[in-house]
Amino acid sequence: MPEFLQLLPPAEALARLLEQLPTQPRPEEVETSAALGRVTIFPVLAPHPLPDFARSTVDGYALRATDTHGASESLPAYSSVVGEVMMGVESAFTLDANQCALIHTGGMLPNGADAVAMVETTQSVRAGEVEVMRAVAVGENVLRVGEDVNTGDEVIPAGVHLRPAEIGGLMALGITHLPVVRKPQIGIISSGDEVVPASAEVHPGQVRDVNSFTLSALIEQAGGIPVRSGIIPDQAQLLHGAVRQALDECEAVVVTAGSSASARDLTAEVIDSLGPPGVLVHGVNVRPGKPTILAVCTGNGDQTPKAVIGLPGNPVSALVIADLFLVPVIERLLGISRPRLRASLRARLKINLPSQAGREDWVPVRLTGGDGILEAEPVFGKSNLIFTLARADGLICIPANATGLSAGEVVDVFQN
Repeated sequence: MPEFLQLLPPAEALARLLEQLPTQPRPEEVETSAALGRVTIFPVLAPHPLPDFARSTVDGYALRATDTHGASESLPAYSSVVGEVMMGVESAFTLDANQCALIHTGGMLPNGADAVAMVETTQSVRAGEVEVMRAVAVGENVLRVGEDVNTGDEVIPAGVHLRPAEIGGLMALGITHLPVVRKPQIGIISSGDEVVPASAEVHPGQVRDVNSFTLSALIEQAGGIPVRSGIIPDQAQLLHGAVRQALDECEAVVVTAGSSASARDLTAEVIDSLGPPGVLVHGVNVRPGKPTILAVCTGNGDQTPKAVIGLPGNPVSALVIADLFLVPVIERLLGISRPRLRASLRARLKINLPSQAGREDWVPVRLTGGDGILEAEPVFGKSNLIFTLARADGLICIPANATGLSAGEVVDVFQN
């Protein structure tokens, strides 16, 4: 087992963890209407072109573009109106030379037409005839067959989060059911003799369980299913049994508290006994969250390697570290093909922020209005004070190669 205080940079620690995990997402079929936020497990191919008929993008007159060649306000082209395109049906007529048909946005082009003149560029001179006062090109104001996608096109790759636009596109193709990645179950274990349920009356020396619920929310936000296993006392046998059961039932496990270097800390030893390979990292060069444990163990059932992450007990540390390490594990289990893009805002730092060179620091900040740019004001507080994060609008990162950030410097504020 790696010796505590042999600290690794966060990126290296994460890479060491992920390289030990398999990428075998499990499929399930869902209704497309309920698939928002789900992840595609296979590429989605278009069963037919979209649009599957040529349609107008404006209100106007469907006609042959060649009949408008040279048309202008001083020398308009004249066209006979032979009918109106009704919405939702195919026209029974065909346009010949110097003929047109009234058409509405989304209407299907009649046979013989290859363009649409906008109604604003035409005027009626007598019944059944219009003047076209501007020439149109072939395909102008028209959506062609397959202009969006063609039959067999890959419209959505595998490993993509479905957004409202993808849901709409799937419905446009008539794909009402879709195979997606089954949401991974993530076991959550809180440990510590001092931890009591959130609903309990707190006695001196006790603290309510915060981490189970902040982590549950984070797991749901990342696309997983939280499975809370309750609160386990500081007893090796009980903790071993709880982690073993969670490993058998879930795709990954997080254990909060018991990761720092003290005589009562059992987490690292218990996790390592559930290997191989066991504990890969014990100590990450980051603040908050230095005593993080990253491990890979196997369940009794299918022997699949599964991530086990030991988080600090302090709520701020636990949440920050879970975002750095647990969320990428969930994304690996979901088979997400694109790197996570964290939402960020640019803001001007209000005060100097010192840092220790070689260590990555994550600092909560509150955003306020400035002269044309937002200002980031650090929210100072110890890592066991959860409202330090609740009062913040985001986090800024001081990279390991810096000794701090200067007041007035423009920084990225990362938001969840």
